[in-house]
Amino acid sequence: GDVVTLLAIFEEDKSIQPQEVEFKLIEVSNTYIVLDKPAGVVVHPAPGNRDRTLVNGLISKFPELSILPRAGLIHRIDKDTSGLLLVARTVESYNTLTKQMQNRQISRIYQAIVNGVLIAGETIRQPVGRHQTKRVKMQVTERGKEAVTHFKVKEKFRRHSFLEISLETGRTHQIRVHLAWKGYPIVGDKLYGWRPISPPNPDPKLKQLIESFPRQALHAKKLSFREPEGEKLIELHSETPDDFEKLLFQLRKDISRI
Repeated sequence: GDVVTLLAIFEEDKSIQPQEVEFKLIEVSNTYIVLDKPAGVVVHPAPGNRDRTLVNGLISKFPELSILPRAGLIHRIDKDTSGLLLVARTVESYNTLTKQMQNRQISRIYQAIVNGVLIAGETIRQPVGRHQTKRVKMQVTERGKEAVTHFKVKEKFRRHSFLEISLETGRTHQIRVHLAWKGYPIVGDKLYGWRPISPPNPDPKLKQLIESFPRQALHAKKLSFREPEGEKLIELHSETPDDFEKLLFQLRKDISRI
């Protein structure tokens, strides 16, 4: 019959310095933030990338995040992936949104341009884990954790496909690993075996764009979740980045020549 009262005291993480970092705010409430990360920005400090990360920028704009785990980040995307990220602003909302993520109640929709022409959409169910010898890479391996990726074909081109992808799980590099394992690496993703291919007799602009694409052509386009303080469904979208749109434009122009 005893009643025990605990007073939790949260300590500020002073190891991460507030710094100005470029990103776009999509929606800001008292309990959460949704932002649009540009390609080229590392999400969280790590060996080799201690400064100028997204977390440095978040703490600069929202100092209260310094007491939260990972500055309130509910999920991450890779440095060279662009698009939407969800951030909690309070301890309560962090716990609520983390549970939503664990229960697979947060929907994340991505866009990707890949080598190869896919016939139809599919679900990839292959475990993903750390590569045995190349520690910066992940791989499909029986020793890995469950990973489920759904994709559908939005457009087909002569040598490429434009995909819409949804995640059921959130393993490191999951989309990149699954598509490369399937034989359709993401354009620009040299870490996972991408090589530039062009259709026969391509427009020089298309050939140049494909060969020089500076990152993996992967964008976190849509995000939906329940607001932490209620049951309202929040659905947000990000504009497709210019580099991605330019490549799509040239691919569409190429197929229209046939």
